Amino acid sequence: MSAAALTDLIGYLDGSPSPWHAVASSVARLQATGFTPVGLTAPWVDVPAQGYVVRDGALVAWSRGAGTEPTTPVRLVGAHTDSPGLHVKPRPDTGAAGWKQIAVEVYGGALLNSWLDRDLGIAGHLALTDGSTALVRVHTPVARVPQLAIHLDRDVNEKGLLLDKQQHLTPVWGLGAPRDGEFREWLAQQAGVQAVEVAAWDLCLYDLTPGAILGRDGDLLAAGRLDNQLSCWAATSAICAAAPSDDATAVIALFDHEEVGSESTTGAAGPLLEHVLERLALATGATRAQYLAQLAASTCFSCDNAHSVHPNYPERHEPGHRPLVNQGPAIKLNHNQRYATSAQSAAMAQRVFQAAGVPWQVFVSRNNMPCGSTIGPITATRLGIATVDVGVPQLSMHSARELCGTQDPLWLADGLAAWFAGA
Repeated sequence: MSAAALTDLIGYLDGSPSPWHAVASSVARLQATGFTPVGLTAPWVDVPAQGYVVRDGALVAWSRGAGTEPTTPVRLVGAHTDSPGLHVKPRPDTGAAGWKQIAVEVYGGALLNSWLDRDLGIAGHLALTDGSTALVRVHTPVARVPQLAIHLDRDVNEKGLLLDKQQHLTPVWGLGAPRDGEFREWLAQQAGVQAVEVAAWDLCLYDLTPGAILGRDGDLLAAGRLDNQLSCWAATSAICAAAPSDDATAVIALFDHEEVGSESTTGAAGPLLEHVLERLALATGATRAQYLAQLAASTCFSCDNAHSVHPNYPERHEPGHRPLVNQGPAIKLNHNQRYATSAQSAAMAQRVFQAAGVPWQVFVSRNNMPCGSTIGPITATRLGIATVDVGVPQLSMHSARELCGTQDPLWLADGLAAWFAGA
């Protein structure tokens, strides 16, 4: 892939301030390459060879050749659309001391200090009283979480910043006494509907700063939501680039709610992917036994970013297993099964990357610093599919603005496209 791909990645990230917008960004790219939407409640007859389903902030898409058999295996790429941050509460109108504020709930394991003193927009979707939903994005400075001045917190640089999630993260968005219903009225106006039509919402605050290439040589990428919309972009780009194959059905699954445990209708622990794969198998005339045989023969790349070695904190990384930026995707291993990688699936990933001309690295956490987890173990457990966890190395994970290399995302997309094509 080329500089155009990097531009497309930045456009994807900037256009995806919420999980629902990330799905919309993927849908736009899928439709541009001939993928057809399929309804989850519709009968699956004459299922398109290249199709997709959407459920809120999650998407599953597939591409298969004309010669697909009932037992043809699946090559699956999984990622997640959500990122840690601040979500708007159902009754958001609050304030104190002459300030109007927006009540928010901390979502996932956010680096709280990274949300201070940033110009924040609001994005997500609305559930309307007629049962429909609508995307909404206010891409102008709406709110800000102001930090306490150092004059009123003299020891902050020596003792560190301590933030209470309930008390210290409520953004300001105006002056005066708060009025119940004011936010709903303003939001409805932004969405072009009446306030009485807005039944509920899922809304995120997001940093308005666009993605940027930086560094002396332009080899670094700074943006919000690199974890894990970068992987969503790579998966979408790969399935769009790969020609349909009779040897395997290419599938991408972009889940929501990974940052809070994946237990939802749109999370990896839910049945969405399992149901889609079964319905695809049934549409080819597969029996239950053939479907189970198909799963046993299938493989999965679980893509979620990895921790690059930090130059200011090298002691936090395992010696000999410290990924570097722009040295290739990292194969992530953890024998306590926080990652799903096995020796066999690690060898598979190595073969795929080598065939695609993509360098690769290995990531293992320190014994005294447990790693996070991914959708990989969940997918492997639910479906019995051999899975490898891989990810682009990055810094500032779970910050409002993160940092990675410019080459690694392109290598990941190239490797996945080659795998879909049979590498």
